[in-house]
Amino acid sequence: MSYVPAVSLRTPLDSASGLPLHPAAREALLAALDDGWADPGRLYASGRRARQLLDGARAAVADVLGARPDELSFVANGTAALYAGVRGAVAGRARVGPHVVHSAIEHSAVLHAAAEHRAQSVPVDRLGRVDVDEFVAAVRPDTALACLIAASHEVGTVQPVEQVAARLRDVPLLVDAAQLLGRAPVPAGWSLLAGSAHKWGGPVLGVLAVRTGVRFRPGWPEDEHELGRAPGAVPLPSVLAAAVALQAAVAESAVEDARLRALVDRIRSAAATIPDVEVVGDPVDRLPHLVTFSCLYVDGEQLVRALDAEGFEVNSGSSCTSSALEPSHVLVAMGALTHGNVRVSLSRDTTEDDVERFLQVLPRVVADLRRDAGVQDL
Repeated sequence: MSYVPAVSLRTPLDSASGLPLHPAAREALLAALDDGWADPGRLYASGRRARQLLDGARAAVADVLGARPDELSFVANGTAALYAGVRGAVAGRARVGPHVVHSAIEHSAVLHAAAEHRAQSVPVDRLGRVDVDEFVAAVRPDTALACLIAASHEVGTVQPVEQVAARLRDVPLLVDAAQLLGRAPVPAGWSLLAGSAHKWGGPVLGVLAVRTGVRFRPGWPEDEHELGRAPGAVPLPSVLAAAVALQAAVAESAVEDARLRALVDRIRSAAATIPDVEVVGDPVDRLPHLVTFSCLYVDGEQLVRALDAEGFEVNSGSSCTSSALEPSHVLVAMGALTHGNVRVSLSRDTTEDDVERFLQVLPRVVADLRRDAGVQDL
């Protein structure tokens, strides 16, 4: 069946992939283009002003992360932060060994970087959560690094980061907090932490925090910028906008948490009433803004296109490799249905009316696609 746009109204429901600039961040970015153009490493007045702005932004972001400003570096994007974190930590602990422990549902950047070493994947349960005992038991004398995502990009399930960290002893723990930052408190116990500003309403920019005392060796020649963890000068206007966006997101988080949880609960309940649809992830201990469900007898790409034709922008496939529309490695690890999977993620701009319109359209679109595929009404 060929879909043509039925409405001109566009409703973004893929905030987990990225958000438009927060209004406060947009103002900060425009102001910084005029006030923060100089090299913060220079001694003249414009350079000193740029240094003040950079130091202030670094301190603001570090405060949200629970880090010291000198532990935080800005890098190109969230993926680069994860790559740098894994490679730098393993290189810094080369004398210990090449072993890396990670959950089966980490971002693809962690999986790819870990695969360059001696990686061991720890499975998750049907809700997408690792078992603390099993994760800790995977650590060996030659383990250089453990990696545990704070909350799944794909299904929103929150991981037991603090419980794991408390039992790792001398093994550093890298935490991917991309989906959590600006939405929930950062869990304690991390040794390295990575985030992505455009997930919280900032520009495309990554953050990497490395605790003082953690052995870390960057994967490129020594550079004087960003504590040697990222080569070259940072884009100061983007850094300032990222810091302002994070502060704004944190200030709004309590109200938005309650509002978005209620909307996601509505989607979870409604999707579960559609025949042969599986709603995945923990229904309670989860991020407030996203939900994933899978539709049997439906192709994921066709479902995304059909919903797009109705004006709703959602994601399918693995959240970090969706361009290939391959089965989600997260859903595979959970033992969940991977056919026709859709991740819906809400933002500060999502309204109750948006959700109700989506839920009116969804059953009809799924039924139409099944009928076109020759599947009888279920």
